Amino acid sequence: MNIAELPNAQAVFVHVDQDAMSASVAQRIAELAAQAIAARGVFHVALAGGETPRRCYRKLRDLAIDWQHVHIYFGDERCLPSGDTMRNDSMVRETLLEHVSIPPANVHFIPAELGPREAAASYASLLCKVVPLDLVLLGMGEDGHTASLFPDNPAIESTAAVVPVFDAPKLPKERVSLGIDTLNAARRKIFLVAGAGKRAALEQILHGDSLPAARVAAGEWHLDQAAFPGR
Repeated sequence: MNIAELPNAQAVFVHVDQDAMSASVAQRIAELAAQAIAARGVFHVALAGGETPRRCYRKLRDLAIDWQHVHIYFGDERCLPSGDTMRNDSMVRETLLEHVSIPPANVHFIPAELGPREAAASYASLLCKVVPLDLVLLGMGEDGHTASLFPDNPAIESTAAVVPVFDAPKLPKERVSLGIDTLNAARRKIFLVAGAGKRAALEQILHGDSLPAARVAAGEWHLDQAAFPGR
């Protein structure tokens, strides 16, 4: 089966390595920001955590973006104290936010330190004023999870805008995630997938397995050669 036939994908791009992929996606984000600001005066984007997006954020901070008209949200967060180095927002702050001129009021952190249920309810009340998001940036785990929506976890079946996540298969077990319906409602969805460890999940998706990442409709998938199935 051809990788271009990835179910639910709007488009699939394979890059020579992770650096090339990161540069391409950073440029794509800048283009989408410019288009949204021109059309609606604002760009609402949800960022992903994890190691793969980190390199993309470093490249993004060097591009010409009208940060005054960008509002940043988060696809998911770990229920750890505010400022914990393992939180996704700590990584985004260190690699991107501290290096661009975005107004602090334009960055909308998930209050995951409140616990999954309270944080999810709080973030849902915020998101209801801005959905659909212009873009959600997503990664994919080796098990096919995306954001904090894991295989066989009840959170993937929830229709809530933001979902509390319990018993995640990796620590911390309590998390908060945008729900699958919120992800699907976004105007654009971009996946960043790198490394040989992701090949098996991509092969499962190619063969029709309904892993969480595969349930995101009309996604734009960016892979590096190492992740390419069949290598």
